[in-house]
Formats: sequence, C-alpha cells, structure tokens
Amino acid sequence: MQRHGARRLTAQAPLAITKWTSYHNSLSTTPHLLHENKDHQLFCDLLEACKLSSDLKTAIETHARIIRFGYATHSSLSASLISIYVNCDRLNLAYQVINQVFSWTIDLVALNLVIENFMREGDYEIANKVFCKMPARDVVTWNSMIGGLVRNARFEDALRFFRAMLSSNVEPDKFTFASVITACARLGVLDHAQWVHDLMVKKRIELSFILNSALIDMYSKCGRIQIAKQVFISVQRSDVSIWNSMINGLAVHGLALDAITLFSRMEEENVLPDSITFLGILAACSHCGLVKEGRKYFDLMKSHYLIQPQLEHYGAMVDLLSRAGLLEEAYATIKAMPMEPDVIIWRALLSACRTYQKPGLGEVAITNISRLESGDYVLLSNIYCSQKRWDSAQGVREMMKMNRVRKIRGKSWFEWAGVVHKFKAGDRSHPEVEAIYKILEGLIQRTKLEGFLPATELVMMDVSEEEKEGNLYYHSEKLALAYGIFKTCPGTEIRISKNLRICNDCHNWIKMVSRLLSRVIIVRDRIRFHRFEGGSCSCGDYW
Repeated sequence: MQRHGARRLTAQAPLAITKWTSYHNSLSTTPHLLHENKDHQLFCDLLEACKLSSDLKTAIETHARIIRFGYATHSSLSASLISIYVNCDRLNLAYQVINQVFSWTIDLVALNLVIENFMREGDYEIANKVFCKMPARDVVTWNSMIGGLVRNARFEDALRFFRAMLSSNVEPDKFTFASVITACARLGVLDHAQWVHDLMVKKRIELSFILNSALIDMYSKCGRIQIAKQVFISVQRSDVSIWNSMINGLAVHGLALDAITLFSRMEEENVLPDSITFLGILAACSHCGLVKEGRKYFDLMKSHYLIQPQLEHYGAMVDLLSRAGLLEEAYATIKAMPMEPDVIIWRALLSACRTYQKPGLGEVAITNISRLESGDYVLLSNIYCSQKRWDSAQGVREMMKMNRVRKIRGKSWFEWAGVVHKFKAGDRSHPEVEAIYKILEGLIQRTKLEGFLPATELVMMDVSEEEKEGNLYYHSEKLALAYGIFKTCPGTEIRISKNLRICNDCHNWIKMVSRLLSRVIIVRDRIRFHRFEGGSCSCGDYW
C-alpha cells in the first residue's frame, strides 16, 4: 500500500482503512518489526484524514485496529485520537483515551509528547487535562504548556502558568523564559516584562542570541524603545536576529531614520542582512511614508544582496505605496507580482481605499479577498459612509447579516498593579465602572469646550449626529485611558494596548487630552505605537 497524504485522505478515510486492512492481511503472521515505522505512519495518516473529515465512525474503527495491532501505547496516536473525539464532540471517548494513557504509562517523556501534540493542534483544554492528571512534572512539561499557550495566543494563561511553575519545585530554564518574554511582548505589559527580566538576572540564565533578541523585541513592544536600545548596545551583535529585532522595534515606533542608520551599521560591522531585515526596513519606511527610500531598499535587496523578494516583501511595498496614497502604483505592483497576492496584501489596498476614499478600487480589493472577514466589510462600508452613500453601506451590512459575519469588537487593555484590565466599546462590566465613566464624561465635556468635533463620518450608520457621537465616545481605548487617568498620578505616563488599528476620532481626541492634562499617553495599536504628548502624536498623523 502506498503512503497517502492527509489531504488526499480527507474524503477517503473509509476507503483508506479498507486498503490498510488488505495490506496487513497480506503480511506474514510472524513479527514484522521492519514494518513498524510504516504502520505507525499509516495510522497517523488515517487519523489525520478522520480529523479533517470529522469521520467519527472510521476513527473508532481505526482506534480498534490501533489497539489490536499493539500501537495503543504510542503517544502521538493517542493524542490524535483524543483530538478527533474532541472535534466530534465526544468528550466521553476523549477522556477514556486520556485515562488509558495514564493506565499504561506515567513516563514523563511520553506524557510531555502528548501535551506537545495537543498544543500543536490548539487543543489547550485537553492538554491541561493531561497536565493536571500527571503525577509529576519536569521543566519540559511546564515548557510544553507555557510555550503551547504562547503559540496559541493565550498570553495571560502563559503568564499564569509561569507563576505556578515558580511556585513548584521546578526551575525555569532559557526555553521557559523565551516563551514568557514573548507573552509579555505580545501583551505589551511593561511591569510584567521588567519582572521577568529581573528574574532572569536573579536566576543567572545564560543569555543566548535568541534571548537577547527576544528581550529587545519585548521592550520595543512594551513601549520602552530606549531600554531596547540599551539591551542592543550591551550584547554581542554577531547574529543577524539581534539586528532584526532592533530594526523592527524602531519600525513600530515610527523611527524609520534610526532603522536606516542601524542598517548602515550592519554593513560596517560585517553582519549580512537577511530577508527579515528587509521586511523591517520596508515596514519602517511604510510607517513614515518614505516611498523613495522604500523603493531603494526593495531594489537593493534584489540587486546587491541577491535576496529574492517573497510574498511578505511585496506586501510591504504594497502597504508602503497604499499608505502614501499611490493606490494605482500599489495596484500595479500587485498585478506584477510573480506569485498570487494573499489576503493581507488586498486588505492593505482596501484600507488605503478607505483613507483616500476610492470605493471603485476598494470593490476590486474586496472581490479578490476569497474569505471576507468583518474588518473587510467594515472598511468598505466606511468608504461608502464617508461619501454618504447610505444605500451602498446598507448593502454591505446586509451582506454581513446574510453571511453571519459579526464585527470584531475593539478591545483595549491597561496594566495596573500587576493586573491587566480589559475594556470593550461601551463596556460597563468593570468593577470601578462608575468612576471610569465619570472621568470619561468630564474629559468629553472639556474637549468639546476646546472645540473638539467627533469624526461622525466614521460611524457606519445613517443615524443622527448625536447618536453617532455617542457611539464614538465610548470606544475601548477611551475607557482604558479614563481608567489610566483614574489610577495614576498627574504627570505619569499612561500606556494602553489595543487589538485593532486606532480610529481617527480616538487619535485626534487623545491628542487633545494629552495637551489638556499635560500627560504622555502611549497607545500600541495593531499597527504601531502612538506617543501622544502636548497635543501631537509621534506618528505625525500618518498611520
């Protein structure tokens, strides 16, 4: 029997199991150790096919054959079976397999592999079940859980597990810290980041180039670019990843000229840039509208360093041109690409169509996005709303309803006293909600007296101006800012993170608040950092 790939087996799981049975019947009844690896792979392929096709019946038949032929103690097969049963909503069968695993082994290596397999599949809850049942845990066990949580974007859970690890009798190692640093970076929580860094020093963890790169990235994404620079200066810089982390950090802070200067230093110190280096440089140029420089480095990558641009590099160029308003050139770049553009590239063009009010080209972008998400509909609807084309905007909303697409809610968070406080638009669930809204409404009145006018054209509804203003006033970043003002002393810097791109209304409003309160307010959105001070923003209103 020839080995089948999982994709080919997706719709052929029952046929595959019949072929597998015929194959085994043709073998001698004597032990066939030579076939063991092949058998194991065949079972892996069968289970993958069952998972992709949600074929519970074939999975159960395969499970029976796994037991019959003596493969029940293979941890990877057990993990696959549990994953299938979970996907098919047969949790009773999943828990039976978990119990079987513990009946035949308490070997840490095997159980750690089971956890690793679950995390790779995104089955956090099942991995946690196995973790909780384990009679003993070593550093690999904890690393599998923490690293798996980070890979599955469960950053707060990763930090919670790390704290639990510190309370156990297992010491974290450099792999633990690499995952935890990444969690801090993705959340942008500075207090946690400094605590983790101090702990690394206290425990005398040897700093590899991987950890040094991660530290630079962490401080950059926590809004402390100066500390990131200090780490960069203090470490060995022979590995290109160190430079890449620093260049990318400068890029998200809008420090394009610093990133370009750093690129020149790479050449002086004989460190060859790689494809990631050029991604960082192009991103830096994009955030600051340096079109000429972006074109230069895109050409330099090909001509001087002989690095062939990948999809991501073309995407960065499209983003650069789109942000600068060169939409026709951006579209021409897409059409000239030697590979198929991905959804990210079309979304970059669509976003710029909203900024520069180009509904025709926006519709072209929409038609090329194979699977529309809520943000795509919202961008197109906002284009129509800005031009008061209410019928077209209504048509987009009807499409969203028909396709059961819900708008992704904006979320912002503010770290205070070791706790991450989360807010959604119009949220009233916070225990200190009354104080938050009192401060926010006071700020709204003060900014109105100063002449602030809400950007009501951003609200994709044909309703009264008063209703539109109410919709804008309670965006998540405004609630987070109000809470930050409530909790911090006058003059203290306030740092907020957001899951989406900051809207123009919130951006202009926070600029005014920074001037009225003489406060530095830093907002990290999905794209970059915004440092508000004295009524202006570090992005120069270009983001």
